[in-house]
Amino acid sequence: MEEYMLPCMNKKLLGIECFGCGTQRSFLLLIKGDFVGAFNMFPAIFTTVLFFLVLALHFIDKSRNYQKAIISLAVINAIIIVVSYFYRLTN
Repeated sequence: MEEYMLPCMNKKLLGIECFGCGTQRSFLLLIKGDFVGAFNMFPAIFTTVLFFLVLALHFIDKSRNYQKAIISLAVINAIIIVVSYFYRLTN
């Protein structure tokens, strides 16, 4: 399955990882049931999946307002991505 994954153009052209590096492989590990491996590959995988589930609910269930949850999850997700990115750069 990894041969069908998109390459990171930032890593290919500039030689450094982008903020989203590891997302595809992490999602694949999550589908396979390797939760620890998925977290180690991309720490924001769980909040990303939760974000997209709430976003899907927002489009499916029009009777409820999911805006606060979407914004909160987006902010939490962004913080996790930025912190883990700089952690990876320093280690």
